[in-house]
Amino acid sequence: MTIGFGTSGLRGPVADLTDAICAANARAFLQAVPHSGLLMLARDLRPSSPRISAAVAAGAASLGVAVRDCGTLPTPALALAAMAAGVPAIMVTGSHIPADRNGLKFFTARGEITKADETAIRAALRPPPPMRPVCPETDAAAGAGYLARYGSAFARDTLAGMRLGLYEHSSVARDLLAGLLAALGAEVVPLGRSTTFVPLDTEAIDTCTAARLAGWAATLGLDAIVSTDGDGDRPLVADAAGHVIAGDILGTLTAAALGADIVVTPVTSNSLIETSGRFARTRRTRIGSPHVIAAMAEAMARPGPRVAGFEANGGFLLGYTAETPAGRIAPLMTRDAVLPILVPLAEAARRRLPLSALVAELPGRRTASDRLAGIAPAQGEALIQRLVDDPAARARFFAAAGPEAAIDRTDGLRLRFANGAIAHLRPSGNAPEFRCYAEAEDQEAADHLLGTTLDATRRALG
Repeated sequence: MTIGFGTSGLRGPVADLTDAICAANARAFLQAVPHSGLLMLARDLRPSSPRISAAVAAGAASLGVAVRDCGTLPTPALALAAMAAGVPAIMVTGSHIPADRNGLKFFTARGEITKADETAIRAALRPPPPMRPVCPETDAAAGAGYLARYGSAFARDTLAGMRLGLYEHSSVARDLLAGLLAALGAEVVPLGRSTTFVPLDTEAIDTCTAARLAGWAATLGLDAIVSTDGDGDRPLVADAAGHVIAGDILGTLTAAALGADIVVTPVTSNSLIETSGRFARTRRTRIGSPHVIAAMAEAMARPGPRVAGFEANGGFLLGYTAETPAGRIAPLMTRDAVLPILVPLAEAARRRLPLSALVAELPGRRTASDRLAGIAPAQGEALIQRLVDDPAARARFFAAAGPEAAIDRTDGLRLRFANGAIAHLRPSGNAPEFRCYAEAEDQEAADHLLGTTLDATRRALG
């Protein structure tokens, strides 16, 4: 697969992310966006990330740009620090995808790059001149600034009495999150720390991970289990029984507790957002944080409404200064995993309810999602086009779901059936994967629809 932009940054196989390619993209980024001669840089815990970081630093230095190396750090922590300093940043991460792939996430001094910025970076891309290794200055303060954002908004006893499992695996956020939860009064039980990279996809939890979570919950007496994906911008929260709470449900709980008026979210998110009655308006977009951010910016162009955004993976974007029982929390217009972990936990503690009770208060719509690996984007697109063009083939493909009621082509192929269930197919924008989503009146029905859709997809793709 060639190196290119996905839904959230540049991604590709590690073997293809040569030093020259990484340096060239760093140079193109710095030639395409404003800067004052300084770049901030951080990375996740993949084995390839230090080497790629060194190539990025060399590329920046070849333009005379100084580099401030923040080390291993969650993506939102780097973004927050860079925006506070008014400088651009590059995060070396492949997010949740396997360790044989990696990538770069770009941030201007204002936040995540836009689709227009992506176009400008591509236009500026040229083979780099010979590179020399550089020794950037180091910056250990970015993590502390990220923690301070939450320390100013939540009281030190917010999570007092809660026993929380922290699935550490290879998340770059694991140590920061452990310290923060403990500082807010929780008893933190570390779980599953790994020295090898674990590609945890919070939007498609595999059966092995689900079994581990359930086992820990059953034996350790936990109120919840929390974690993030590899670069710390997507949350994982499981309740006291070890059942994973979907990211769009975490987003709904978080946005409602913070008093959001308008929610922006992709078409893949649960329709209970609208039927919950907790928001004045919901705006649907294509998948990917750049699309969510663009729609949030449009909604925020008119003063007054409090606008929040989140994706089905749980990554949360805050567009206004929100009030909490203990203070205020500043906006952060990039995906964040910590806020949608803390806010539902704090709400459960405040109301003395289990997390499952908060979820039960929402309308009875549940989702399920999974992916098929090794599917090239062109192969997935071809399948979707066949189903769009041939209603009879589409009816056979979705025969187990019954007759269709509506079709949505906002991103991939999304069908609503006569019984109210929803199935959605789309190629991944980040990796050679084909993603399937399902929504139904309860979890069993959503899981069943997902299973039949995956089976049909396997047959169709051979």
